[in-house]
Amino acid sequence: MLHAIPDRKPFPLGGTAVNSRVLAFGLCLIALQSHAADISVVGIFPGKAVLVVDGRSPKTYSVGNTITDGIKLLAVGQNNATFDTNGKKQTIDIGEHVNRIAPSTGSTVTLQADARGHFIVQGQINGGVARMLVDTGATLVAIPAADAIRMGIDYKKGQPGYVNTANGVAPVYQVRLNSVKVGDIVLNQVDGLVQENGLPYILLGMSFLNRTEMRRDGDQMVLTKRY
Repeated sequence: MLHAIPDRKPFPLGGTAVNSRVLAFGLCLIALQSHAADISVVGIFPGKAVLVVDGRSPKTYSVGNTITDGIKLLAVGQNNATFDTNGKKQTIDIGEHVNRIAPSTGSTVTLQADARGHFIVQGQINGGVARMLVDTGATLVAIPAADAIRMGIDYKKGQPGYVNTANGVAPVYQVRLNSVKVGDIVLNQVDGLVQENGLPYILLGMSFLNRTEMRRDGDQMVLTKRY
């Protein structure tokens, strides 16, 4: 079920032979602070690694695969695997235990309120320029249809629904946004909503904001990426 956006004022704010060494099993635990995810490297193959994520059953990942939000398998060596964690590389040998990997620095943006106390941000959605209003009352990142079309979002393939607006009922489509960027913060696979009428601007809703830490200090708001 889609969450309606109520009529209200915005909140002001490869395949080679594998030798016995490569096939050896070991344990390497990565406790990822930013996402609280536990990743164990339990097997290494050419171009692939067998991982246990958050205690689930072992699964084989190929180089380039995303393991979880902000974590990608970057490379596999003869007896190690290299991960990209929010832009930070970490190479792990089989059997090596690694303590917490600190979240990437620099993933913070400071917003300044306008004369009405609203926080307007200039960012990107799927690589397209997006001017957005920070709105903690919006469940999802909400986009007018005209902006969605401009940014190349084929929103009519999304899940259809309806919301009530000041001008009556409006059709909406729930979509998955490839990326949403605000300052240095880039989040992938963000839930969004495209509204065909009655929405004058893009709302930066909680599907983005929930993945950040928000701190308000007077006329400034600081967003820091969590995962």
